Amino acid sequence: MQFADPQEARDFLAQHPEVRSIELMLIDANGIPRGKLLHRDELLALYENGRPLPSSILALTIQGEDVEASGLVWEVADADCWTYPLPGSLTLQPWRAQATGQLQVSMHPSQGMPAAPADPRHVLVRAIDRLKADGYHPVMAVELEFYLLDQRRDAGGRPQPAPQMNGVRPQAPQVYGVHELEQLQPFLDDLYAACEVQGLPVRTAISEYAPGQLELTLEHRFDALQAIDEGVRYKRLVKGVANRHGLQACFMAKPFGDQAGSGLHLHVSLADAEGNNLMASELSDLEGRQGTLLRHAIGGMLATLDDALAIFCPNANSYRRFQANSYAPLAKNWGVNNRTVSLRVPGGPAHSRHIEHRICGADANPYLAAAAILAGIHHGIKNQIDPGQAVVGNGYEQARETLPTDWLTALRALETSSWARQALGEEFLKVFLAIKWAELRQFMGEVGEQDWRWYLSHA
Repeated sequence: MQFADPQEARDFLAQHPEVRSIELMLIDANGIPRGKLLHRDELLALYENGRPLPSSILALTIQGEDVEASGLVWEVADADCWTYPLPGSLTLQPWRAQATGQLQVSMHPSQGMPAAPADPRHVLVRAIDRLKADGYHPVMAVELEFYLLDQRRDAGGRPQPAPQMNGVRPQAPQVYGVHELEQLQPFLDDLYAACEVQGLPVRTAISEYAPGQLELTLEHRFDALQAIDEGVRYKRLVKGVANRHGLQACFMAKPFGDQAGSGLHLHVSLADAEGNNLMASELSDLEGRQGTLLRHAIGGMLATLDDALAIFCPNANSYRRFQANSYAPLAKNWGVNNRTVSLRVPGGPAHSRHIEHRICGADANPYLAAAAILAGIHHGIKNQIDPGQAVVGNGYEQARETLPTDWLTALRALETSSWARQALGEEFLKVFLAIKWAELRQFMGEVGEQDWRWYLSHA
């Protein structure tokens, strides 16, 4: 784990005398930024000596409530655990009304105990290090879909798409519509400008398959950790810029039952130390049964998919996304240039060959999702697992081995998985499962509008 040099703080303070506050953020198990707002006078000391955060900060539900069964609350007296800043993460938040900085921290491997094993970024670092030890350098890119919603609810109290620049609220999907992008120009202009300030490599903007749904792609990185760091910071930025415009950026997996879900698509390949793509191959090579590195990587991801599904789809709402003919996968399958499968090998020249992992909802924690993907790839390579025949045509119609489509089944598979304990770490898994079991009990214990609508008069 590499932490930032104090000179970074000195340079930032000298270059930005207008900044009075810095948002310190640590990413928790749900991918939520938690932390504090610091005064500029506290910044240099943080770089030099670290900053304590309570152990319970990594044992919170998505509602921000302590999970005592995690072992990070009363058992350890909610002990202070030292965090340190990540290199290159100190930047500005251009969407703030007042000049404000932003800094991402991570737990120190030893000074951050007992919470350090529960830090999701550590889980990814370990997965990357194991691959690098065998000569494989993971290359990754992040694609995140989201809805741009009005902060005001409709007459029935439901969320609704944000009105466009012309005042019209979109009603039709208009996938790939350029007019829809034009109507969002003020928001997109500020989004691109903020990404430039923060050094985030945001590229193509797409109007996705629902009213108000967008995707902006991030450039691939030879350093997989950098790619995921940027994906996490991009998500924070999108929410901030949307809020500045009176909007809400929604990364729920399935915010509307009759509209498309939002996914987190992770693109991955393996390179050597010089950056040469080790998965480079002609598409004809993949159609045979010979044991290529890429085929073994796919085989490993498919073999571990059930065990990792609760990482890729961590919430009750995540499973509403799995519907046929929805561009969300339903089965443990793969294909070439095929968007109806879980693992897609895009077309293009051989040197660009990689795998697009399409299973995660946009609500997944990118650190944990990437760690599980890379651990699955490593498992496939070490055990030379063949993925079987690629799906040609409609993968929904050819689905043989479907994914579990409920939260409880996925959590039980993760809890009993020996592969997951080795891949993600026993201590991390204890905390993560404690959080998710607590959330499941709370979610299922809540009686709401659907219960009343279905059962109040008829049960």
